[in-house]
Amino acid sequence: MMSIIISIIVLSVIVIIHEFGHFIVAKKGGILVEEFAVGMGPMIASKQIGETLYSLRALPIGGFCRMMGEDTTGEVAERSFSEKSVWIRIAVVFAGPFMNFILALLLVICIVSTTAVVTPEITALSEGYPAQQAGLQIGDVITKINDKNIYIYDDLQMIMTENRGQAIELEVRRDNKKITTTILPKADETGRYLIGFSPLIKQGIFSKEQTNYQKASIWDTISYSFDTMVFYIRYTAMGLAKVFTFHASREEISGPIGIFQIVGDSYEAGIKYSIGAAIQNILYIGAVLSANLGVLNLFPIPAMDGGRLLFLLLEAIRRKPVNPEMEGKVHFAGFVCLMLFMAFIMYNDITKIFVG
Repeated sequence: MMSIIISIIVLSVIVIIHEFGHFIVAKKGGILVEEFAVGMGPMIASKQIGETLYSLRALPIGGFCRMMGEDTTGEVAERSFSEKSVWIRIAVVFAGPFMNFILALLLVICIVSTTAVVTPEITALSEGYPAQQAGLQIGDVITKINDKNIYIYDDLQMIMTENRGQAIELEVRRDNKKITTTILPKADETGRYLIGFSPLIKQGIFSKEQTNYQKASIWDTISYSFDTMVFYIRYTAMGLAKVFTFHASREEISGPIGIFQIVGDSYEAGIKYSIGAAIQNILYIGAVLSANLGVLNLFPIPAMDGGRLLFLLLEAIRRKPVNPEMEGKVHFAGFVCLMLFMAFIMYNDITKIFVG
């Protein structure tokens, strides 16, 4: 029961922060915000403050921000969304995903400030493995793999997963000098490809137990947190690209039910050790999900923020609006496809739980 409650709270906070981004920029842009709602479904409580109705809805999932003139076929007035300049409308639409990225950054800062920074520094070498044979040394700092910059150990994980079993070009920093070498991972008896240095050992990638931990300064905390948020954004974008190009397996796709299970599992795993561990797990999942929502909403999908941004950018380039009727039809078609896709994802979540 506690897992369900926490899942609802986490998802609701992420969506409400997203909607608050739209809300605050709309207010600043002079747009009349008619209602800001927490939750969905029937209204159970409300209060009019100034020109905006603040409401609490029956279903404790998400929320919404309703602006005058958001539907271009409705009333047109000076303070309508549709009557504002294209750049104000772009700012309002973009503000939702942007707030998700800010939330992800703040959550990662909370995690890092209470733990430590994990650096991509070699702290151990395995006898007879490619890393040692290539001349790498303890104290070397990994800066690039296959010409891709390495900032955090999650970067190592992602790149090594993509290149498992293939030769990689590794650049390290040693005594302020750059050293480049090519390494061919070695397969062990389980079929895992290993290179043989920490933090790249567990599952052919890394082992937290063997990673170099150092206490973070304030600047290190902010810098590392920003790099981590960027990693979440990149990783999410790559995952969504796989989904929309039909290269993702069913195990890689999760919807609301799957997310509830992930949040619940994270809480249960942490609470076995301490409340602090459970909170840290929830903050981590919250950061990942917030970055996910931000990226998803920036994809040019009709009926979502990214689709609306695409039409607004076309308007800015053409210096005249896209035909409202045509845009409405595109968004409606996108909404129908989105609902069908969500139905498939929910079915997929259920079958993964009960069938495996």
